[in-house]
Amino acid sequence: MSEKMEGKTELICIVCPRGCHLVVDENLNVTGNTCKRGEVYGKNEVTNPTRTVTSTVQLDGSAVTRLPVKTSQPIPKGKIFELMAELVKVHVTAPVEMNQVILPHVLGTDADVVATRAVR
Repeated sequence: MSEKMEGKTELICIVCPRGCHLVVDENLNVTGNTCKRGEVYGKNEVTNPTRTVTSTVQLDGSAVTRLPVKTSQPIPKGKIFELMAELVKVHVTAPVEMNQVILPHVLGTDADVVATRAVR
C-alpha cells in the first residue's frame, strides 16, 4: 500500500510481520522503520518496486496437475502481469526436482522461474 503526499510517499513495510508505517521523502530519507530492512524496503519501493512472484504451471505425467513455482529473485512490479501471461502457456512434464529451473532469465531479467516442489 502506497500513498503520495506532498513530496513524500507513505508505505506499509512488508518485509516482516510488524508492518511499520514508513514515510519516504523526495531525498529518499525513510522514517517510521524499526529496523534497517525497512529503510532499504522504503527506498527500493519508491525507486524500483519489485516482487517475488509465486504461482503454478501445468504439470503433465503426474496425478498432481499443477506445479508450484516462484521467481528465484524479485522482478520489477510492472512485469508481473506479463509474467503471469507467460506462465499460463507453460507445460512441464514430471519428474521435476525442487528448484529446477522452469523458465530461465524470465522477461529479460536475472530471475528464473523455479519449481518449489519435487514431483516424481
